[in-house]
Amino acid sequence: MAEKVAFIGLGIMGSEMARHLAGAGFDVAVHNRTRAKAEAWVAANGGRIAVSPAEAAAGAVFVASCVGDDDDLRAVTVGSGGAFAAMATGAIFCDHTTASALVARECAAAAAATGIAFLDAPVAGAVEGAIEGALTVFVGGEADAATAAIPYLEAYAGRITHLGPAGSGQIAKMINQTMVAANLQSLAEAMAFARETGQDAEAVRDVMRSSTAATWMLDNRAARLVNRAFATDVGGVDIMIKDLRIVLDEARRHKVAMPASAVVAQFFAELAAQGRGRWEPRA
Repeated sequence: MAEKVAFIGLGIMGSEMARHLAGAGFDVAVHNRTRAKAEAWVAANGGRIAVSPAEAAAGAVFVASCVGDDDDLRAVTVGSGGAFAAMATGAIFCDHTTASALVARECAAAAAATGIAFLDAPVAGAVEGAIEGALTVFVGGEADAATAAIPYLEAYAGRITHLGPAGSGQIAKMINQTMVAANLQSLAEAMAFARETGQDAEAVRDVMRSSTAATWMLDNRAARLVNRAFATDVGGVDIMIKDLRIVLDEARRHKVAMPASAVVAQFFAELAAQGRGRWEPRA
């Protein structure tokens, strides 16, 4: 009999990650705040719909989530109908939300009190990595739990790295997003500069891919900028504003100066104020 697992949160990333779990042969129960998404997912992938996180988690050895923010994570773990109360001793809850290190530590403590393990395991690789099952997973939490989670994470990860105790995964994701945001801003400026100075922006993009300026963003996002195809259903600017807020809050707690990140956050905030919060794809 296939092992029972659960996935909570079927957004653009979560739905693909859950799909890979089903494809790996696990018995997957899914829960999503909007039931229609769960129904569509089950119609396409099989598995079972759960009416609450608790129902999804009941009997599961591994429960993963990918929700919006700190409050969403609290709701699906320790809130009314949350997963923690329904999980069996020794089960693992693995959260892939990009959230704060504070909520990761909070959830880890609450999980330990009920005899389960909590891992903060945000991911990088964007929707492309989710679709391909090649995400990079930054894992924080107890080492034994991180090791036990590997067979499940391997369904949708290309690289899994345990970085330390609870909160370590989220700190690593903050570092990632700091570089992603700056790279995206500089790429946008570079492509605009190429266009406004009369260059063939597509030719410039192609040659830069084999230069010292080569980056993941150049490979995967420059074409949108060259073609001025800014709009997206994913909400890239809004997502980056949230992620940079988490970064800068953590930096203030540690008294770390991050002036470049603060400036980039202001640029993104200005775009959102202009009604462009859903521009550019998620990183």
